[in-house]
Amino acid sequence: MAPVTPSSSAPPAFVAIDWGTSSFRGWLMSAQGGVLAESRGSEGMLHCAGPGFAPVLRDHLARLGAPTKIPVLICGMAGARQGWVEAPYLNTPTRLDALHEGAVHVDASSDIRILPGIAQVRADAPDVMRGEETQLLGLIDPAFSGLVCIPGTHSKWVKIEAGAIVEFATYMTGELFSVISQHSILSHAIEAAGQPAANSRPFRDGVGAALLAPSGLTSSLFRLRAAQLLGFEQRGDGTDRLSGLLIGSEISDATVRFGQPASLRLLRAGRLGELYEVALRERGFDVMADDAEQASRHGLSKAAINIWGAQF
Repeated sequence: MAPVTPSSSAPPAFVAIDWGTSSFRGWLMSAQGGVLAESRGSEGMLHCAGPGFAPVLRDHLARLGAPTKIPVLICGMAGARQGWVEAPYLNTPTRLDALHEGAVHVDASSDIRILPGIAQVRADAPDVMRGEETQLLGLIDPAFSGLVCIPGTHSKWVKIEAGAIVEFATYMTGELFSVISQHSILSHAIEAAGQPAANSRPFRDGVGAALLAPSGLTSSLFRLRAAQLLGFEQRGDGTDRLSGLLIGSEISDATVRFGQPASLRLLRAGRLGELYEVALRERGFDVMADDAEQASRHGLSKAAINIWGAQF
């Protein structure tokens, strides 16, 4: 677990937690949304299948120096069906500033609540999200209308109208990259420890090829291997080209589905966010980038103030 980082002497009001599949991020917060301390770890939902969620939370609350019985608000996979307590999905269209109304209590002995996810209940386009809705709450104001891209293992493209999620789509781009690079014939064309570089020629070429012929993705993937066998490219180029092909294919489909507005909000984190920003600009988007973790923390703070504000 990462060490606690104190940042203020303001009195603590609540604890905000982003509990993912493979990670835990918690913050001790003031009533004004200021971060007083933080604690991080790898004890995500998958880890908690053994020891359970409650012991992990107790350990992090102790590291945060959180007062006894302090309110706790959680988003993410802790609320999944296989998580701590299921927080049922809210159906689209859903106003983000009403997200807190779907929060569920973990038990009756403490004020620990988990925010719901969002479901798109459509036979032609079924979809779900859990965690990203809280990031969106932290990102936008109640009057916002536009398109947001959230890169990740399962990337999200979300259409928002007047502060409500009206439509979204999930792309398994990150997971496909992992599966293809490790468990397909292309594993021979990818450096095992390679990290895609956003400004490399192979990445940009991969994006361009996918944008030019998005329906030819499977053929483009095989050509990646053939180009190396025939001496046109090196194995060191494989990671960048594969990433470009997959991200470019995602962007191409999302553009068909949602159109191409004058500007797009990008919730980015680390190297993956850089890759998407470069690829989106290649497609001609005017990109406004924001920090994904900060958005998650702000969303938790907004929801907490809606729930407990009068008590702080």
